[in-house]
Amino acid sequence: MRHLLNMLYKAATVLAACCLLAIAVLVTLQVLGRLLDGARGLFGMDPLGLLVPSLAEIAGFLLVGASFLALAGTLRNADHIRVSILLQAVTPGIARLLNIWCLAVAAAFAVFFTWHAGVLAYDSYLYNEVSFGIIPIPLVYPQIVMALGLLVLAIALLDDLISSVMGGPISFETVERDDLIEGVE
Repeated sequence: MRHLLNMLYKAATVLAACCLLAIAVLVTLQVLGRLLDGARGLFGMDPLGLLVPSLAEIAGFLLVGASFLALAGTLRNADHIRVSILLQAVTPGIARLLNIWCLAVAAAFAVFFTWHAGVLAYDSYLYNEVSFGIIPIPLVYPQIVMALGLLVLAIALLDDLISSVMGGPISFETVERDDLIEGVE
């Protein structure tokens, strides 16, 4: 089971990276198209009008996908911002209980938001809602990706909650980092 969960978290993170890569490719194509059109204008030729239609909307949807799909992976890799001043000031037993409480609250919120994101996507599907750009993109697609990212986050939080309640380690507390972040040595 652990292997399947880790594969799920990794797959969501890889999909998030693919969203970022797609944004980079689309923006690069747009810039190259503008450069080519500008160069043609310098030589007195008519511009070809090379552009990626609805680039701002598509990039926005891909950014939503990247942001939500990366939530579980960044949680498990201890890349979320945590304020642990209180945890450092209490005994290890109290710190463990506070961690369990925080994981339970976070998991409840994640399940709540996953449900409502799914309802939102279903609503957009029922009413055939589309974006307002040059290319009418069905809103159900970015909304499904958002709901999927939230679902994977909810699973990761429940995974850590169950592990913590059973006396096991919490993923973000046991990560061994080999990179230096913000001067930590």
